[in-house]
Amino acid sequence: MQTPSLDVVGIGNAIVDIIAHADEAFLKRHGMHKGAMTLIDEAKAEALYADMGPAVQLSGGSAGNTIAGLASLGARTGYIGKVRNDTLGGIFRHDIASAGIAFPTADAEDGPATARCLIFVTADAQRTMNTYLGACGNLTPDDMDAALIESAKITYLEGYLYDPPLAQEAFHRAAEIAHRARRKVALSLSDVFCVERHRAEFLRLADNHIDYLFANEGELTALFQTGFDTALAQATQLVEIAAITRGAGGSVIAAKSESVTVAAAPVAQIVDTTGAGDLYAAGFLYGLANDRRLAECGRLASLAAAEIISHFGGRPEIPLKDYVAARS
Repeated sequence: MQTPSLDVVGIGNAIVDIIAHADEAFLKRHGMHKGAMTLIDEAKAEALYADMGPAVQLSGGSAGNTIAGLASLGARTGYIGKVRNDTLGGIFRHDIASAGIAFPTADAEDGPATARCLIFVTADAQRTMNTYLGACGNLTPDDMDAALIESAKITYLEGYLYDPPLAQEAFHRAAEIAHRARRKVALSLSDVFCVERHRAEFLRLADNHIDYLFANEGELTALFQTGFDTALAQATQLVEIAAITRGAGGSVIAAKSESVTVAAAPVAQIVDTTGAGDLYAAGFLYGLANDRRLAECGRLASLAAAEIISHFGGRPEIPLKDYVAARS
C-alpha cells in the first residue's frame, strides 16, 4: 500500500460566507431560527443580501474551513467541492489555492451560481446561517477524485453535503474509495436540523463507513434521540472515536477503551462563533494524522476553536501553528 502523501482531504459544500451583524428583530422579521442553518433559494438569498447591513465576504463552507485550518497548522491537505466559474467561485478557488490546498475539482460551466451563506451574528456572538447551495448541487460521484482520496490518511466529510441527492451518492463513493485504500473516514454531523433531516441515513453511514465522528452535544443527542451519556456510549459502538463539543464546557472524546474530557481554551472575547466546530475538527484531525494521543488531539482542537471565535469568519486570521506554539 502506497504511503499517504496528504494528511486530510475534505469534501463539502464550497461556499462563500457573507457575514454581517444583526439584531434579534432582524432574525424575527425574516423568520429565522437563531443559531441554525436554513437552506434557502436564490431569490431568498438576494432578498436577505439586500436587507442586511455592511458585510464581509470570506470563503467558507464547513469542510473548507476545516481544511483551511489544517493547512494553517502545517498539514498537507486537499479539497473536493463544486463552484461555478463566476466571481464568488473565483474568490473561493483563490483562497483555497493561496493556502496551499490541492483543489482539482473542475468549475461548473453552467447552471446555478456559486453557493453563498448569509451569516447573521447577534450581540451574543451566535451565528444564524442561511445557505443557498447553488453550484454545490452539481457535485457528483464523478467529481470524487480517487487518486486524491487514496493519497490522504483521512477523508473528512461534512454532514451539510448530504442534502442534494447527487452529492449523497458522491459522499458514499468517497467513503468507499477511502476504505478500499485502507484509509480512515471522518464525518461531521454539522447541524441539528441536518441530523433531523437525515437521521436514519447518518446512523447507517456511521455504522458502515465512519471511523471518526464529530458533533456538538445537540447533534449527538438528536442522532441517537437520547440523553448525552447514553448517546455517547452508543456512538462508540458505531465508530472508533467520537469527538463531541459542549460549548463553554469544552469537549468529550470517547473511544471504546478510553474517554477524555478537554477544557475549552480561554479566549479574551468571543466575537463570532462561525467555524468553531470546523476548526475544532481541524485541530483534532491534525493530531490524529500525526499520531497524537486523544488528550493532545483535544487540546489542539480547543486551541484552534479559540482562535476562530476571537474574530469574524470561519478561517484563521493568523497561522494556527504559530497560535498553538505560543500557547504550548
